[in-house]
Amino acid sequence: MSFKPLKIGKHTIKYPIFQGGMGLGISWDKLASAVSLNGGLGIISSVGTGYYGNLQYVSKEFNSRPYGSENFYSRKGLQALIDNARKICKDAPLGCNILCASNDYSRIVRDACEAGFNVIVSGAGLPTNLPEFTIDFPDVALVPIVSSAKALKIICKRWLGRYNRLPDAVILEGPKSGGHQGFTYEQCLNPAYKLENLIAPVLEEVKNWGSFPVIVAGGIWDKNDIEKMLSLGASGVQMGTRFIGTFECDASDEFKNVLLECKEDDIKLIKSPVGYPARGIQTNLLNLVEKRMGPKINCVSNCVSPCERGKEATKVGYCIADRLFDAYYGRKETGLFFTGANGYRLEKLISVKELIDKLVNGE
Repeated sequence: MSFKPLKIGKHTIKYPIFQGGMGLGISWDKLASAVSLNGGLGIISSVGTGYYGNLQYVSKEFNSRPYGSENFYSRKGLQALIDNARKICKDAPLGCNILCASNDYSRIVRDACEAGFNVIVSGAGLPTNLPEFTIDFPDVALVPIVSSAKALKIICKRWLGRYNRLPDAVILEGPKSGGHQGFTYEQCLNPAYKLENLIAPVLEEVKNWGSFPVIVAGGIWDKNDIEKMLSLGASGVQMGTRFIGTFECDASDEFKNVLLECKEDDIKLIKSPVGYPARGIQTNLLNLVEKRMGPKINCVSNCVSPCERGKEATKVGYCIADRLFDAYYGRKETGLFFTGANGYRLEKLISVKELIDKLVNGE
């Protein structure tokens, strides 16, 4: 099967492959620009942009951490990220992943549009008001992330009724993805919620609103997986964890080594201050958390609204912003290392160019 170009709003992607937005700092300018340069859609995560450039883009810090959401989600940091990415991929489409759960969500969306991103991908909650913040940027494609046909129906009904707008595409994320899930712990383990079983209902729901691409994500690893998803009616795929295994991935070498060394049994579903189950690697941090001996929790960055300024972090035993930064920086003892269910399959680092060639042409 040869892969056809994928049209997302006014933008065309050479190959129907999205690189998942991975924060904090895992998919920033180096990874996203390489993906877009080689024909996929590179996606920069908006999470923790205040850390980009060693805090040079923040106005206030505390204990070497961005202070408050206005600094954690630094506008200047996001602008620097896309500016540096453009030096590599030029005018190729670039996306920005923005969590609905983010504090300052509306401001971050506007920042991304003004910075020059072509596509906004948004999940971790239902982005029911996303078009409100992009009304002055009609060329920016809007792509919500959903886990069910019901969620898509809610979004389409709200968008069309309030903003006379429909998604330019939708990402259907199944329960094998890395990081936060759109499912309960029990659903993640229930075969009925396999990605393959979720596609048909979402495709049927799309028909009620017209026609736009369905991109599927969660556990997709190679060309055979992509072909299988396309045969089930998807227009494209999103892959996150596989791209961590590239030289260009913005994560530290120590982060990549954690994945390269992990076993299947090391990958767990864990509790998160965001309120959703999350998938990551059982490391020293989680061992400490289980004993209620984790690092001190002191909400400096005020990153996500469901955490209620550290209240939920205290309940689960760790601050997600601080621990994701530690992982990005390569601190194995205190880092939170997210991965998809297939992370243990990473064997060695390769270039983004080689990876996309494998995905398009086979191993």
